[in-house]
Amino acid sequence: MTDLVIRPLVAGEEDLFDSMPDPLPQLRQVAYADGIAGGGYRPENTWVALRAGRVVGRAAWLLPPGAVGAPWLERFDLDAEPEVGAELLRAAHEALGGPGLYYAALPAHWRRRPEVLAVVRAPMEAARLAGLVERGERLRCSWTGTPLPASSERYDFRSPVDAAEINALVARIAEPDVLTGAETARLVGGVDLATDPLAWLGDAVAGWRIAVEAGEPVGLVGTAGDACYPLFAYLGLLDEAARPELVAEAVRVLAAGGAREVIADVDAHRVTVLAELERTGFRQLRSRVAFAPPNAE
Repeated sequence: MTDLVIRPLVAGEEDLFDSMPDPLPQLRQVAYADGIAGGGYRPENTWVALRAGRVVGRAAWLLPPGAVGAPWLERFDLDAEPEVGAELLRAAHEALGGPGLYYAALPAHWRRRPEVLAVVRAPMEAARLAGLVERGERLRCSWTGTPLPASSERYDFRSPVDAAEINALVARIAEPDVLTGAETARLVGGVDLATDPLAWLGDAVAGWRIAVEAGEPVGLVGTAGDACYPLFAYLGLLDEAARPELVAEAVRVLAAGGAREVIADVDAHRVTVLAELERTGFRQLRSRVAFAPPNAE
């Protein structure tokens, strides 16, 4: 690797990042130029590995303006051996104050797709060689107009009385089923979406619905129709039997507001939740595998 040059970009070199062909063009990702324009990407937080002047590795850490957390690695592509990627990451970590989070964006069903595995094995192995540890996987799913299952009419749905009622129900739910944008809420706003969703979604109750059976709440959903995408943001259950009806109700709320697509995130290990989303018409868009330093909480 004696001919290898690893360094950050300098202002005016933004095109160098894009000189490396995108290895996964099917992914929905913010373009690097757009991220620079918006202030989330910065040249000094973007590193490249070059051989004979050609970019063979690139890594861009993201920190949106106003974010309360540290930059996280959002783009990491490698057209070289994993050892090259590990050397790139180590150099950047030293300059950036230590290793941090890395979210590897991957196409849906990536483990079953040999052409995708051929692309992603090297950067993921490089992350491990650089000392990062895999910490879980989240799936992003999309509903785009599929007819919804018929209601059983077992439950009634109503809007919350106020934000205090939402907070009281959230406090009773140990592990919500759906938390869309949880990583962004934590890294940008310092908010735990599982325990304080209104701190991120706002205090308006119009996008929330409570499922009621025999006068008692059995679960609630929160939606956000005016985010970057219409979001099925939160689903929490007090009775798991209410899951199918609440998933469908969240979509109905957003569709009634004009949404033609609804986005939802779910942890990959929540197979029952994922199956219910798919039964309601959601299809997987992409995966995000999280890597973190071994001593991270």
